[in-house]
Amino acid sequence: MNKLYSIALTAGLLGLLACNNSDGPTDTPTSGNINISVDETFRPIIESQVNTFEGIYTRADIDDTYKPEGQVVEDLLTDSTRVAILSRELTPEERAVFDKQKRIPRSTKIAIDAVALIVNKENSDSLLTVEELKRIFSGQAKTWKDLDESSELGDITVVFDNNNSSTARYVRDSLTTNQKLPENSFAAESHEALIDYVTENKNAIGVLGVNWISDRDDTTAVGFMNKVRVVGVSEYADPISEDEYYQPYQAYIAQQVYPLRRNLYIISTEGRSGLGTGFAAYVASDKGQRIILKSGLVPATMPVRVIGLGNQ
Repeated sequence: MNKLYSIALTAGLLGLLACNNSDGPTDTPTSGNINISVDETFRPIIESQVNTFEGIYTRADIDDTYKPEGQVVEDLLTDSTRVAILSRELTPEERAVFDKQKRIPRSTKIAIDAVALIVNKENSDSLLTVEELKRIFSGQAKTWKDLDESSELGDITVVFDNNNSSTARYVRDSLTTNQKLPENSFAAESHEALIDYVTENKNAIGVLGVNWISDRDDTTAVGFMNKVRVVGVSEYADPISEDEYYQPYQAYIAQQVYPLRRNLYIISTEGRSGLGTGFAAYVASDKGQRIILKSGLVPATMPVRVIGLGNQ
């Protein structure tokens, strides 16, 4: 009897050791460790989501890294991460890569975002039409006088956060029909540097994600807003009044009258219910959507309140 008990105990211990030495994933929807790759355009809002999630689920550790859009997609394709946050869906070519790898990406829409345009405080040309933006980003309008003969400003300088960013891609896809960015554009390499450049250069126009300037409870966003003007955009070629121009206010994004809109997605390739799945479910839940609401973006599943950016 003692011999049989000893054999059973040894077998049980060996089984436990084998489980502990397993190379398989050990995370759950609310615990463990994962890395996620995030479009750096959305750093303020996703940092808030991660910090709140980890505050609620103290056994969860999410390593969030922020990169240009192209690098985020590369991380997902090479399985360097299994959770990515992007402002677009995967292309058919990218999905074909996952098909070959026998991986199934799942996409969850979490918000409606907008691309914001900012100019120097001394620039009075803070109302632009989509057609005028197309002229700027295609290089046809090279000076502010090309848009307004009475302007006292000089050559236009277009500033992006990164040449490979999602905002630069949005401009190429939506405003220039895949043309190269104009010669009078450059990358500031960070959103902070972009805003500082526009603040110091009266001929500049900056392109950035609206969540960098839309959270009125964020002292950093408020500080940025005090430095620049936010451009109002009209989809009409010949607006009859200023009422036909819209800034990227939350309500105007929701009502689809601000023209430069895009969606925000969490894309997961987890083949199981792990921490990435749990985080995606949290962001899409009531609590996560309230964080998006507060940030100035439009939640995917909640009504919005009117919050202006308050240009002075």
